[in-house]
Amino acid sequence: MTPEGYARHTRRSPLTDPWEPLLSRETADSVQLAVEVRDAHCNGRGFAHGGLISALADNAMGLSIVRLARQQPGQEQASAVTVTLALDFLDAARIGEWLEVQPNVLKLGRTLAFAECRVVCGERLIARGNASFRMV
Repeated sequence: MTPEGYARHTRRSPLTDPWEPLLSRETADSVQLAVEVRDAHCNGRGFAHGGLISALADNAMGLSIVRLARQQPGQEQASAVTVTLALDFLDAARIGEWLEVQPNVLKLGRTLAFAECRVVCGERLIARGNASFRMV
């Protein structure tokens, strides 16, 4: 069953196209992402690949930062690029589970921004991450 409040994610890229369908849910201060784990998302052991989790975490944190930045006067065209990204993998996501990335923007500065995220399957914490972004 699809997690509540999610709809088809409209921002596509060549990297994420094979992972479709990706879902997103916008809150007042974040863009959360979700995907139902399938074979195409997994490593040789049958768990969601760390590269998938990292890319989705990076994407969700960056989208959240840009969303908040664009709400500032004169920043309607704001964009961001990743400077650092770190994740701690705490558990495994399995085929059929919904993987959700829940970002939180920590600080939005003029030239740098910082975010953290939780990656969950239901109540289980799969990974936690943090990143810094250069505002452009």
